[in-house]
Amino acid sequence: MLTTAMENEENELLKQRSIEANASAHQTTFLTIFGSIIASIIVGLAATITNQELVKRKRMENSLQKARDELEIKVNKRTAELRNTNEELQTEINERKKAESEILRLNVQLEQRVAERTAQLEATNKEMEAFSYSVSHDLRTPLRSIDGFSQALLEDYADRLDALGQNYLQRVRAATQRMAQLIDDLLNLSRLTRSEMRCEKVYLSALVEAIATELHKTQPERQVEFIITPGLVTNGDPHLLRIVLENLLGNAWKFTGKHQRARIEFGLVQQLNTHVYFVRDDGTGFDMAYVEKLFGAFQRLHAMTEFEGTGIGLATVQRIVHRHGGRVWAQSTVEQGATFYFTL
Repeated sequence: MLTTAMENEENELLKQRSIEANASAHQTTFLTIFGSIIASIIVGLAATITNQELVKRKRMENSLQKARDELEIKVNKRTAELRNTNEELQTEINERKKAESEILRLNVQLEQRVAERTAQLEATNKEMEAFSYSVSHDLRTPLRSIDGFSQALLEDYADRLDALGQNYLQRVRAATQRMAQLIDDLLNLSRLTRSEMRCEKVYLSALVEAIATELHKTQPERQVEFIITPGLVTNGDPHLLRIVLENLLGNAWKFTGKHQRARIEFGLVQQLNTHVYFVRDDGTGFDMAYVEKLFGAFQRLHAMTEFEGTGIGLATVQRIVHRHGGRVWAQSTVEQGATFYFTL
């Protein structure tokens, strides 16, 4: 009985252990299968990821190759452009060198021409000086003789000459004196273009005031009002600019002489950022149809019987103004006065 019970118990234990062993084997099989499935999944995922990476890498390689191709095209294009630019620059450099050589050659020719022209001008100036000397001495002598003998005839033989003869001699004397004055004016005009300029500060308003005072002294009985803008100053040759103002103011004084009261003005206006000086009067004026003749030497717009003068004053003004790099012009209305403008 005891042995049988023990055998039954062992059988039960063996049965139980067999069941447990079978359960463990099933569990192990399940885990093995599950692990295989997981491994397969992982391997599949890895393969998929690898394939994606390969595709991505392939795309990147294709993009890089395309970028390389485009870059190479751009580099080749830019290289061609740079080559063309270099060729153009080389051509321009060659042209500039050629132009510089031509400029150097022209400068040499210009210097030679300037030297030749200077020599010619020096020779011309010497001829002018000789001519001036001849005019000053050779022509004055016969004029003085004509004037002197005419005066002697009038003084010593007045009782033997009738009124007509005396008038003739007086006209001869007046003509010789006018001729002498014309010679003096012509010589002064020629000297203006040859004299050396000395530029410095010139107080124009003060000059005009001094000239106005001198004009009043010549005819103190005249009623002439001078209106002078104060403080006008410029740079120029003071001697030459005084001649300009003396001529312009002298003309204004002369051509207002037939008016009982007169007004002469000196001032400044601005035209296109340029200082424009003017001398204005309310005198006889002139016809603008003849304005082109106004600044010519010995050109007169009024008869000698109306106003004295040789017709050289405005030509002198124009030459001096031109030597100062300026210009001079006039506006007028008959019997309403004239205005002379000039720049420096």
